[in-house]
Amino acid sequence: MAFTEELRGEADAIWEAIYEHPMVRGIGDGTLDEEPFRYWVRQDYVYLIEYARAFAYTAASARSLSRMGTFATLLEETITTEMDLHRSYAAELGISEDELEATVPSPTTRAYTDFLVRTAVDGTFGDSVAAILPCMWGFNDTGRRLAEDGLPDHEGYAAWIEMYSGAEFTDLATWCRELMDEVAAESTAADRDRYRDLFLTSARYEYRFWDAAWREEGWSV
Repeated sequence: MAFTEELRGEADAIWEAIYEHPMVRGIGDGTLDEEPFRYWVRQDYVYLIEYARAFAYTAASARSLSRMGTFATLLEETITTEMDLHRSYAAELGISEDELEATVPSPTTRAYTDFLVRTAVDGTFGDSVAAILPCMWGFNDTGRRLAEDGLPDHEGYAAWIEMYSGAEFTDLATWCRELMDEVAAESTAADRDRYRDLFLTSARYEYRFWDAAWREEGWSV
């Protein structure tokens, strides 16, 4: 069994909780009120900036030019193409670029991104891959499951599902899973135990990121 197949089995309850979350189900059937979704878009913009930062540190820790180049490419595509697409998508929801830039990270966004960047800075290349993987894999898994249910009438939510279930994002998630399997095969049992813990922590943060948007989480004081 591939290492990521083991991870998928251990994360199954988390993946299922994400899919069944009212925020995600509301996107899937088109009934979600747009305000929590706007919150999610704003927080995701902040998240992407730090996710790209984690790519930069992961590239620096890579032991081969090919892996370094791949993460450098991911960094470039994230801060240019994906961020531009995010700004355009936000504009369609009535969120200006100034509003995106002024977004204050929620407690969950701060905790999740700090975890990713700290792992990339202090950990090994494999540690960082394990922490990064749940975002790509989880969104693709959720998007594909929602697509199988049928697209909603809400154009914005349908576009979200199509993006994360589409061939391009599926290929990205598949690449990251295969990379994790390659790294795990080169690693010790102790390394793989650490990867498993990091993966599951990120997967749990993925759930909390959805839940924070549903609750429109803010700082209590």
